[in-house]
Amino acid sequence: MTPFRPTVAEVDLEAIRHNVGAIKPDGVDLLAVVKANAYGHGEEEVSLAALAAGATGLGVALVEEGIRLREAGIEAPILCLSEFPRGSEREALEARLTPALYTVDGLNALSDAARGLDPPPAVHVKIDTGMHRVGVYPPWDVAEIIGRVREAGLQIGGLWTHFARAEEDEETTRRQLKRFDEILGALTQEEEVGIVHAANTAATLMYPESHFDMVRSGLGIYGLGPAPDLAERNGLRPALSWRTAVTMTKRVPAGAAISYGHTYRLEHDTTIATIPVGYADGYPRSLSNKAEVLIRGRRRRSAGTVTMDQMLVDCGDEAIEPGEEAVLIGRQGDEEITSDELAGLAGTISYELLCGISARVPRQYAG
Repeated sequence: MTPFRPTVAEVDLEAIRHNVGAIKPDGVDLLAVVKANAYGHGEEEVSLAALAAGATGLGVALVEEGIRLREAGIEAPILCLSEFPRGSEREALEARLTPALYTVDGLNALSDAARGLDPPPAVHVKIDTGMHRVGVYPPWDVAEIIGRVREAGLQIGGLWTHFARAEEDEETTRRQLKRFDEILGALTQEEEVGIVHAANTAATLMYPESHFDMVRSGLGIYGLGPAPDLAERNGLRPALSWRTAVTMTKRVPAGAAISYGHTYRLEHDTTIATIPVGYADGYPRSLSNKAEVLIRGRRRRSAGTVTMDQMLVDCGDEAIEPGEEAVLIGRQGDEEITSDELAGLAGTISYELLCGISARVPRQYAG
């Protein structure tokens, strides 16, 4: 369908390729994490750009995500970052998705589904070294589960873990890394484990000793850092901008209150601009009266409650006209509004903000 609303999320694929090159360590593979529709950027387009830039595989959360990438013609390795849901194993294996494994039930279901497949699937065994979300735990059971995997007729394709606080706490990160190193050191040569990986974006950029055979990067390939200044220090470029256009303006007199709840009262006669974006598009209602929008290269404050489909912007005394560009995320002139800025005002993180840009906001691609 032809989009009629002047609202779009623009994704710079050249920035994706640049970021992959900036993050990928020499001599180490990079898995581009493209779950959640590539953090709202578009899974197929981002996957192709990342692979073209040197990523050697893709990471997804859902079997459905991996199958869609296969249907798009992508042949690179695709790792599901959680165990396959029960009942999905056969279809996932037929799509050549690489399974994560960390429970006996998961192993049994995978073994049953893999009967008759040649070669048998190679699983990546996940170790819980301190995140305590999913993974083999206590971590010292690793040799046993590796033996069980082989007894079940499956291959070991990898061994991995995940850091809980790599972007903010060195002590915790080094403690997890030490546990992982101890596990690796306790394995015999007969217990070949394939690809060893631990580093997320923060660890990739901050802890070279965590690189092993492969690193996994999600937020970084989109040009954002999980810690303040981490993206800028490493030359990463934000890939997504969110733009729309003013649909109506009016002069509203001093003393008037605007939008639902009348939470914003005007102290002076003011030009109020309406823009066609609201919380149904993923622009958080919690940004009401807090966030700013760029119009004519200047910051304009959100005025009143963000509604489902529209929001109001205080433009002071300027004679703003319908049709003028309004930037929610991105650069206009010398000013820039970042997803980190909006996330901070909304009391969340940029991951959530970007993933929350809804499907009714068209994505356009450049580069």
